[in-house]
Amino acid sequence: MPSRTPLAAAAAAVVLAWPAAPAAAGESETGPERGELLLTLSGADRTWIRGVRLTCPEAGGPHPHAAEACARLAEAHGRPNALPHEDRPCGAEREPVIAAADGRWGAAEVHWKGTYSGPCALDAATGPVFRF
Repeated sequence: MPSRTPLAAAAAAVVLAWPAAPAAAGESETGPERGELLLTLSGADRTWIRGVRLTCPEAGGPHPHAAEACARLAEAHGRPNALPHEDRPCGAEREPVIAAADGRWGAAEVHWKGTYSGPCALDAATGPVFRF
């Protein structure tokens, strides 16, 4: 479909721009709180997409709330669907947002996607992890 071609190109550009982190000397396996994830957000109609790399526990990279995001993901053992949910009213949002996380957490691969009714619902469900 021609409408997906720009999205595919944007996603490929984000992935290609994501540099591989060199392994530390003597590092045999990452610990349970160590992770490197590519986090992406997009509009439901795929009219926009943005992404950021998060490296934990160093809380490095371009994520604006890296330390908080790493701490929350550590509590959830790297599983975005297990992040603590904040109970707050969000009203009738009509701007669906799709969030995705791909990478590694500890020894496990992470491939997760969630759809939310809008930015408020996303923030209530994922906290600082997808605040970029």
